[in-house]
Amino acid sequence: MWELLLFGFLVSIVASMTGVGGGIFFVPLLTLAYGFAPSNAVGTSLMVIVFSALSASLGFARQKRIFFKTGLILTILTVPGALVGASLTSILPSEVLGLVFGVFLVIVAVRMVAANGVWRRNKPQMGISEDVVKEGDLFLNKRLLAFGVGLSFFGGLVSGLLGVGGGILLVPLMALFLRMPLHAAVATSMFTMVFTTLSGVAQHWTLGNVNLEYVLLLAPGALVGAQMGAWLCKRISGEKLSLFFAVIVLVVSVQMIVKFI
Repeated sequence: MWELLLFGFLVSIVASMTGVGGGIFFVPLLTLAYGFAPSNAVGTSLMVIVFSALSASLGFARQKRIFFKTGLILTILTVPGALVGASLTSILPSEVLGLVFGVFLVIVAVRMVAANGVWRRNKPQMGISEDVVKEGDLFLNKRLLAFGVGLSFFGGLVSGLLGVGGGILLVPLMALFLRMPLHAAVATSMFTMVFTTLSGVAQHWTLGNVNLEYVLLLAPGALVGAQMGAWLCKRISGEKLSLFFAVIVLVVSVQMIVKFI
């Protein structure tokens, strides 16, 4: 199954470049190509993301791009959100979870296409005159920071329920609502993801949703790919990358929806 090693490598490059975790690719792969039940695909995906998030965080830390204090504050609600989401996977039928993930991927694709333009258009309306330059600027507006922490619960919920890293919500949250530079938002998302995915994995492990054999096949590639993605993040246009992967995500989402209708 050498192809899983390669897949883990390629997906983690993209994941660490965009801060999304990689579950939007891991879960459909395990579900469609290897016949996993959605709940097992979610649990296995989350455990692989732990490795890629740790690796990417090391790379971004060397670049001094992570807002560590902000990331730790966001975990206040992302971790309990991930635990709630993981618990829901044992309650929801496989068909429902599969359809939810398919629809979620459509939303992800739309967000990828619109992200840059939407963020830029909305920033002047957020009540802050300038973008955040350094982390200390975030703490000048406590109400805004508290609002961001509240929204982070849903990032954790999505992570535990759908097997993604939660960054698909955290990155736009930090860029749109907290006014963080996109590169810092991506880096901080990967750092926060370490804690979010660990809590989700713990819950999925107790539910028997983690296939350790597949984790061991995907994780080595993920470790290396995440390092490369962190290195490439500042060198490739985020707009072009978002558009390219939006097309891929749309294809995968259609496959998921058709499979579980």
